[in-house]
Amino acid sequence: MPNQNFKNHTRFVPLYHFITLPAILILLVWSSINLYKSLSNCTYTDAGLCTALLLFLMSFVLLFVCFFARSSALKAHDKAIRAEENFRHFVATGKTLDSRLHMGQIVALRFAGDDEFVALAKQAADGNLSAKEIKMAIQNWKADYNRV
Repeated sequence: MPNQNFKNHTRFVPLYHFITLPAILILLVWSSINLYKSLSNCTYTDAGLCTALLLFLMSFVLLFVCFFARSSALKAHDKAIRAEENFRHFVATGKTLDSRLHMGQIVALRFAGDDEFVALAKQAADGNLSAKEIKMAIQNWKADYNRV
């Protein structure tokens, strides 16, 4: 596995990002077209309309299930990162992280090596640095290969 750095730290799950999501979007578009065509020439007692409506609802629900499953996993991961980085800061300084730091900044700080973590956390809080600015300022990158 190559060394992780600013340029290659993002992670894509090919089956999720490049297969599942596009397939669900295609299904949603196709089922919408099918529903529209069924509505334009139906008698409201037609079984085709019920099937088209059911397919549309199922694809719509499937999209939301995938979205909420992913966002729930990321929120749980963010909570774990917040706890880990808060503990890391406490071990280094005897104080918790500055309350001005938002989640994106804390997530970015997790890539900072121990030698620059405290100073960079202070700089991020004082200067309200963006996550990208924090990551670009890191000199000693601490890789995280266990992300969701």
